Amino acid sequence: MPMADTALTTSEESLLNGALEALLTENDPKSMSFEEFRGAQYDHGLAWVYFDEGFGGLGLSPGLQKNVDVRLREAGAKPMHPAMFFMHLAGPTIHTHGSEESKQRFLRPMFTGQERWCQLFSEPGAGSDFAGLAARAIEDGDSWVVNGQKVWNTMAHLGDWGMLVTRTDPDMPKHRGMTYFALDMKTSGVDVQPLRQITGEAEFNEVFLTDVHIPDENRIGDVGDGWRVSLTTLMNERNAIGAGSGGGPPKAGSGPVSLLTSMWRETPEHLRESVTKDRMMRLYVRSEAQRLTNIRAGQNRRQGNPGPEMSIAKLAFAELNQDLLTAAVDMMGMAGQVDYDYTFRRPEDLSVDGSENGIQHGFLRVRANSIEGGTSEIMRNILGEQVLGLPGEPRIDKDVPWIEVPRS
Repeated sequence: MPMADTALTTSEESLLNGALEALLTENDPKSMSFEEFRGAQYDHGLAWVYFDEGFGGLGLSPGLQKNVDVRLREAGAKPMHPAMFFMHLAGPTIHTHGSEESKQRFLRPMFTGQERWCQLFSEPGAGSDFAGLAARAIEDGDSWVVNGQKVWNTMAHLGDWGMLVTRTDPDMPKHRGMTYFALDMKTSGVDVQPLRQITGEAEFNEVFLTDVHIPDENRIGDVGDGWRVSLTTLMNERNAIGAGSGGGPPKAGSGPVSLLTSMWRETPEHLRESVTKDRMMRLYVRSEAQRLTNIRAGQNRRQGNPGPEMSIAKLAFAELNQDLLTAAVDMMGMAGQVDYDYTFRRPEDLSVDGSENGIQHGFLRVRANSIEGGTSEIMRNILGEQVLGLPGEPRIDKDVPWIEVPRS
């Protein structure tokens, strides 16, 4: 590392340590409520350390966030509720593109958990081709009227606010006629309906928008700049899914691989097969390689928002989780095929990696890992084109006005 970078890092670490000492001297995470302590953490600039001062940050390198997470975990800070996952998407997006008023209004209650967020991007006709979305927003004085449908909206039934992307100019090419809003999910005309999954749960939703009025002050970014704003959300989503979403670096052997190793330890010695042991160890090595790679990537991150290279972590995460849970179900034998509760239910938490609610649930849940946050095919396209510099796919509708693109 160059001497200037070393000096900068030392200076930043000194500033960070001072803020941590002040936070923990004035506030005891073990005796305070989750919301109270998170509010104090935000006010001390330790929510997102790379954010601007006054908005939950100290203007430091993003890689130092892990120092905060580890220190607070050791001090007894309560873990973040899984349903708060979307703050990792909405927070950086609003900080990067939102007005001063938007940052003041949304960031603190988002971080404390007082307000939960969800994502309203995909549509029945616009999934992987997200820029083809059709939900229409028409300007009406100092507000916008939105009509359309969104789908695959994780935890939208618990959301107070939604990250909503709309079509504001159908005469522009699809990437240039989009606008991004913060939507109050309690607004008249917002109808959230469950989508039942293979797990029996309805973690996903579809959201119908009928004459929904959104104040222009809740617009995030410029009119027509929704694609660029959305990329910030999507890059942070892939980082949060693939590299973990807070609480400090994961410990060795944690997550889905722990289900596999626990099963092995509980298997009687005379039933342990060398083939199964070999399969388990190969998966453990892959799991550790990904964990350590993600930690190194976080330490080396110098800019606020992650770039396309984080598609590597998201792609590897999806494939590894599916292989881990498949191996775990195989180890269960016939028991893995029966006695699972498919009762319809609306979950209150979110287990993206499938490690929280048992092996059978995890096996079914992680099928979504290769779709949510961008399919594995899209991740490979991004890595090929934007990281490796390979020729892009033909995109014949890229410069055609959205309204002229044929649709089924």
